[in-house]
Amino acid sequence: MLYSLICGPGPVFIMPEVIDFHCHILPPDFAVRHEELARRDATYATLFPQAGGRIVTAETLLEDMSGAGVDHSVALGFGWTDLEVAREVNDYLIWAAGHYPSQITGFCSVNPAWGDTALVEVERCAARGLKGVGELHPDSQGFDLTDADVMAPLMELARQLELLTLVHSSEPVGHLYPGKGRTTPERVYQFARNFPDNKIICAHWGGGLAFYGLMPELADELRNVYFDTAASPFLYRKEVFPVAARTIGPEKILFGTDYPLLAHRRVLAQITDSEMAAEVQAAILGGNAATLLGRDAGL
Repeated sequence: MLYSLICGPGPVFIMPEVIDFHCHILPPDFAVRHEELARRDATYATLFPQAGGRIVTAETLLEDMSGAGVDHSVALGFGWTDLEVAREVNDYLIWAAGHYPSQITGFCSVNPAWGDTALVEVERCAARGLKGVGELHPDSQGFDLTDADVMAPLMELARQLELLTLVHSSEPVGHLYPGKGRTTPERVYQFARNFPDNKIICAHWGGGLAFYGLMPELADELRNVYFDTAASPFLYRKEVFPVAARTIGPEKILFGTDYPLLAHRRVLAQITDSEMAAEVQAAILGGNAATLLGRDAGL
C-alpha cells in the first residue's frame, strides 16, 4: 500500500511509503569477477579490497526490502573509473528499474572527468528511465568536485533533464573505513554553491555538512540540497536524527542505508528509536523522498 493512515492520541496523518534512498545492486556475475574488476576499476578495488565482498542483485534487494518493510529503493551505481564497467552496471540498473518499477528507481554512474562521453552516457540512461546521477566518488574517480569548469557540463545536463545528483561525502574526523576520502563538508558546500539550481543529495549526512544548518546563510545556499542517512549507525549515535532535524530541518533528510553494507533494519531502528515525532519520522522515512522522486504526484 502506498499510503496508510496513522492514528494515535495526536492528529491523524498519512504515512508515506518507506523509501531507501541509498542502495547498491550489481550484475550477478560481478560476484565471480573480483580480480578482473579490481584490476580495471579503482573504485571497485577501493570498496571491495578482497574477494568475497557482499554483492547483491535486484532480487536479493527486493527480498530484504520485503522483510524489513521497505516499499521502494533508489539503486545507485558506484563512482566507476572504467567506462565499460560503468555502462555494464548502468545497463543492469536500467533493467532492474524497468523490471520492478514500483519498487526500484535507478541512478546512473559516470565520471565527470570523461567529458562528453559522460554526457552521452547520462543522456542514454535518462532516455531509458534512470532518474539521477550517482553515486559520484570524487576521490577514487579523480576529479575535483569544487571545480566548476569540470562539473558544469554534467550539472547543466542534469538540470535540463531534471535528474537528481548524489555525491559521496566523508567526515574530516573520526575512524577510517573503505571509501572514506577527502570529500568533506567544505568541498560539498562549495559544490552546492556552484550549482544552486540543481537538486543535490549529499550521502552520509554530507560528511557533517547537515550540522551547519543553523548558520543563517546556509538556508538559501542549501535550498536544493538534501542529506541521506546512509551508513549512519557506523558513523553516529541515534541522536544524530533529532539533532539534524533541528539543524538542517527534517524536510532535508532522506532515509538511506548504504545497503548491502548495512541491513535496512539497523538504520530503521535508529530512526524509530530516536524520539522524534511520528510525522517527522514519516517525512524522513519516505515523504521527502516521494516528493523528490515525484512518487507523491496526485496524492
